[in-house]
This record gives sequence, C-alpha cells and structure tokens, in this order.
Amino acid sequence: MTSLRQLEYLVTVVDTGSFTRAAEQLHVTQPALSHQMRALERSLGGPLLERLPRAVRLTPMGRAMLPHARAALADAERARCAARLASGTTAGELQVATVYSVSLGVLPPALRVWRRDRPEVDVRLIEFRHADELREAMAAGEADVALGPRPGDWAGPVRELGVEEFVVVLPADGAGEDDGTGEVDLATLAGCAWVHYAPGNGLAELVDAACAAAGFRPRAAVRTEQTAAAPILAAAGLGPALVPANVLPARFDGRVLRPSVPIHRTLTAYTRAAPDPLTGAFIETLAEHATVQGRGGHWETPVRRVVRRDSAPVV
Repeated sequence: MTSLRQLEYLVTVVDTGSFTRAAEQLHVTQPALSHQMRALERSLGGPLLERLPRAVRLTPMGRAMLPHARAALADAERARCAARLASGTTAGELQVATVYSVSLGVLPPALRVWRRDRPEVDVRLIEFRHADELREAMAAGEADVALGPRPGDWAGPVRELGVEEFVVVLPADGAGEDDGTGEVDLATLAGCAWVHYAPGNGLAELVDAACAAAGFRPRAAVRTEQTAAAPILAAAGLGPALVPANVLPARFDGRVLRPSVPIHRTLTAYTRAAPDPLTGAFIETLAEHATVQGRGGHWETPVRRVVRRDSAPVV
C-alpha cells in the first residue's frame, strides 16, 4: 500500500533532483530512501524515476503520478492544520495561489485586513506568470484557493470578485494625445514601440489581443517579466504600456488614459470543492477588501464566458 511518506520521498527526490540531496532534506539515510522508492515502484508496477549519473528523471509513469502525489500531500497537510487549528494547538496556514499582477495590485488591502483580524493564521502566497499555470496548480492541489481570471472548464466553485480595468500609460509629454475625454484609441499607437511583457507572462497575450483588435501587432521596445515595471518604463519614455489600473502607484508621473474600447477582465476566487470555513472567511475578506474595480460577485457554477461585441478581447 502506498504511504504518504513514500509520496513525500518521491516529491522531494524530484524537487531536489538528487537522492543524496533528498535524503539530507528528509533527514533519512540514502539507502533507506532508495529502499522506500523501490517499494513504491513495486507497489505501482513500474519505475517512477530514471536514475542518471548526475540527476534523476521522471518516467512517463512518474510524470502521471507526480501531480497526484503533490495533491495528496497538500490535502494531508491541510487536514492536519485544520484539525490542530480546531483543537487550539496551532495557528494554521492558508495557501493562496495567484498571478503576479493580482498579487501586486489586488491582494495587499485584503491581506492587510486578514492579518489584522486573524494574526494567528499565516498566508503562504504562491505566484504564477500565467492564468493557465495558476489553474493547473490549483487543480493539482497546491493551494487552498486561487485568485485570478475566471478559469475555463472549471468543475469547482467560482466566486466573481469584480472587473479589473486596463489603462494605457504614456510619458507625461508622450504621443497619443486624447481629445479631452481621458481616452486613447490604441490604433493611434500602432507605430510606437511598446513596453511589452515577457513571453509566458499572461499579460503578453492580453496586450497582443487588444492590439490585434485595434488592427495592428505591437512592436516591443522592451519586454519585462514584472508587471510593476511596465508603467514605470512607459512613463520613462520607452513606449506605451497596457497595464492593470490597480498596479499604478499612488504617486505616478506618467500619463494614464483609458482605451477608447474598454479592456478588462473578470477576477475570481475559485476552489476545488466547497471551501472550508477558514478558506471561506478569506474569500469573504477578498470580496470586501480586494481592490478590484467593478461590482463584487457571488458563488456560481462554471459558465461559458461571452465577450461583449463592444469590448476588446481579453485573456
């Protein structure tokens, strides 16, 4: 029978890339670790790891097994923390997964309130570059709750938190004069080199989609992995940037305009199953205090997202 300890051994070997380093981290001897891994492989009927001279590599069976091993360990840890929290013997930890832009622009006010009201509960923040990575991590059991764009084809509960607005940032004396309405037509910026996002960052796809809807493909003057860097680089004159309005600092020197065709995306909190009381309380704090522009939401079953004809496509 497969044990949680054996699953922990498998995950640690994969994460460290070495039986030697895994044994050190787990505080066991390497022969004992190897013995348990062989026992696990026998119980499953095939090899999980390929032993290379200087590394280990997952076999196809191992790749299929790994996400379930991580989910089982995460669920066991949450069960342990919940039981000890209920008995008053420990403070507990809440694991929150999100994407970079949301952790910067949306979460801080809610986390401040949560910390004030529940100082005994630690929050572990797990951040991802792309909404697809976030969804996969949540499905694999790596967090208690995910906060990000609405996940496609999600079987668990989803709560809408609000609508995040995107704005164009230019230097104070830059191109793209508006007509006094505070708006700019993206098509007027087609000839500019843009402050873009690094490949793999979900906002890179959003910028490409918005510009494509305006009839052009953006040329990148610079690409950044960090959402917070984009408006600063744009204000410095490197090119226009499309950024979530929530990430702009309180004192900002750049020029901020709304796209004439609104660009926004719905942010949600979602879980694999009905949230436990602690996770549910955190989601309520998010709904009340997270800085998401637009209306708050409610729990709902997954639905197909429809993009309005008068809005630019979003990702």
